[in-house]
Amino acid sequence: QESPPAEQDSSEPPAETGDSAGTAAALGSLKTFAAGTLDGGTFTQEDIAAKDVTVINFWSTTCGPCIAEMPDLAEFSNALPDNVQVVTVCLDGAWDPESAEAVLNEAAFEGVTLITGEGDLLDVCNNIRYTPTTVFVDSEGSLVGDAIISRQEDLSGTFLAAVNTALKESGKAEISLEA
Repeated sequence: QESPPAEQDSSEPPAETGDSAGTAAALGSLKTFAAGTLDGGTFTQEDIAAKDVTVINFWSTTCGPCIAEMPDLAEFSNALPDNVQVVTVCLDGAWDPESAEAVLNEAAFEGVTLITGEGDLLDVCNNIRYTPTTVFVDSEGSLVGDAIISRQEDLSGTFLAAVNTALKESGKAEISLEA
């Protein structure tokens, strides 16, 4: 009696997805959450709001393609201007932080890695079916565009195009990668 019939749930897309709806919006949003970082810190929706676009890469320490793309992700992250950030979510990092740290150190990834989460982040993590999965989040916490699933041959080119699409949709200037 408390939950609406299933056909009501699927008949209309969620109102907050707007024009930027893509496959990522089906995973949820990041409007209210708190997460623990690998280095013992906290990351929240306020950290998302501080940037025009946040690239979030979901991976695990047992995923070969995730580990193989990590150096490319680190290089991409280091080339971004200040208004865009890359964050990783190690889905098994809370159980094996040493392995997660080893992968990130080997790849020279210097950004934030989340290993625990609650609220909207937990919901999104529960909706991730494949690793690696990368999503793009606007400053409001909405997942925009399409989720990118699997390792990318041209990670920088693919991710830059998705970042620029998200920036354009929110009325922001496109970026280029720094040399």
